[in-house]
Amino acid sequence: MGVELHYTSGLEEALESAGTAVVFAGPEAGEAAGKGDGPLPPALAEAIGRFRTSGLFKGEAGGTQTFPTLGTMKAGYVVLAGIGDGTADALRQAGAAAAKACKQLKTENICVLIGPELLKGGAEKDAEEAVRLRAQALAEGFMLGAAARVPQRREQPEEPKLRVVFAPAEPAAGPSAEAFQAGMRRGRMFGEAVAYARRLTNLPGNMLTPEMLALEAEALANEFELDIEVIDEWTAAELEMGGLLGVGQGSANPPRMIVLHYEGAPDAKEKLGLVGKGITFDTGGISLKRADGMEEMISDMAGAAAVLGAMRVIAQAKPAVNVVAVIPAAENMPSDRALKPGDVLKTMSGRTVEVVNTDAEGRLVLADGLTTAIRRGATRLIDVATLTGAVMVALGDVATGAVTNDDAFLAELIEASRRTGERIWQLPSWPEYRKQLESDAADLKNSGGRHAGTITGGLFIGEFADGLPWIHLDIGGTAWMFKDRGWDMKGATGVMTRTLAEYVLQLGAARTTA
Repeated sequence: MGVELHYTSGLEEALESAGTAVVFAGPEAGEAAGKGDGPLPPALAEAIGRFRTSGLFKGEAGGTQTFPTLGTMKAGYVVLAGIGDGTADALRQAGAAAAKACKQLKTENICVLIGPELLKGGAEKDAEEAVRLRAQALAEGFMLGAAARVPQRREQPEEPKLRVVFAPAEPAAGPSAEAFQAGMRRGRMFGEAVAYARRLTNLPGNMLTPEMLALEAEALANEFELDIEVIDEWTAAELEMGGLLGVGQGSANPPRMIVLHYEGAPDAKEKLGLVGKGITFDTGGISLKRADGMEEMISDMAGAAAVLGAMRVIAQAKPAVNVVAVIPAAENMPSDRALKPGDVLKTMSGRTVEVVNTDAEGRLVLADGLTTAIRRGATRLIDVATLTGAVMVALGDVATGAVTNDDAFLAELIEASRRTGERIWQLPSWPEYRKQLESDAADLKNSGGRHAGTITGGLFIGEFADGLPWIHLDIGGTAWMFKDRGWDMKGATGVMTRTLAEYVLQLGAARTTA
């Protein structure tokens, strides 16, 4: 669904052209929406107030109630959306819930009444920042709540459009209004990036082969003026990318190593490497997965989608940092040419790997991905991957698992994740876990067994960081939802797109003010 976000100070005009009005409310009854003296017709406002006073609407984040206006105003409906405690997460939930309610009403034009509690501010910098963060959260919520999977059908319906106009319920001007608009624009940018990542991840495997993913990256680079390299299977062989080639050798669709460059601080020596796993479909190879649920393996390139989505934000926001994004893309298929358990691969770094499980393939392509980033100047690394099912055993579908060799680096990223509402939980990386990867046939083996599988999978990748600060994010549980939850929709979630972008933008802001 296409979503347009706008801001206006003309509330009456916005209400005149809206099919639905959205009003936010917290847990306390008797606020502007229900006192009869606000922008809504008195009879309607009083009815909403009585509904709230009765306890039928508690104002919790994500809760909504729809009221027909019965001809009392131009809009046919009013959606009352709860904002809970008013934190950024609660407002993001409120925006997503309101967007879903409006979609059910099949309304294209929406007027969102912004109460004074959301515009509290003034000339103080901290107050302006609070307003900006609230506006960003609301805008993200509307964008994410509307961004659903588009099915592939014979008669493809026209994608509906949602035009959302934010309007202050009371006159607002100066720093507060400007801060709200700035936050709204940033929220729209972040929301569009997540919608993009979701679209890529939701594509069927036959519509997104490694070569097709490279074409998507090229289109992104052309649109946002990024430099791009696409390394084909022949050049990969010259560069001795044994991990990437080994995983891809069983498929008729050859692998690709995709590299995007963003130079926002040409004089700086630091360069962040973002590496996203791009397995466009994962059968497990010779170590074949179970048939039940295998169709969800179109999501095995969600790490690549998150990195591409983040690069979309970075290219638009233009922070003063340098970033190299690397996406090792391959299709893991069983065939007479496929990688076999017991094979030994030589990776781009020169390290050899005994393959004991061909379904532990993501770490093999990421090994060459990290080396590619390092050879292009990366001084610190973050890899994002749907790496293990074990992470779901530990954390379910609620949090992304993290393994690192630099706690301070991870603490910075977790702080960014708190701002975006995408939870990250650190797992230990003690030496005893590394011992599980020791091999009699090579430098290391690609699986340490069932115990601590998420940790050992991450530590395998960490071997290829060559001692640089490094973080591994396992999104195996958070990249795909089997039903809607909050601002995450059924199917691909685009998880970590916003966190990566937020982290890079914070780095740029810190460099600018230093």
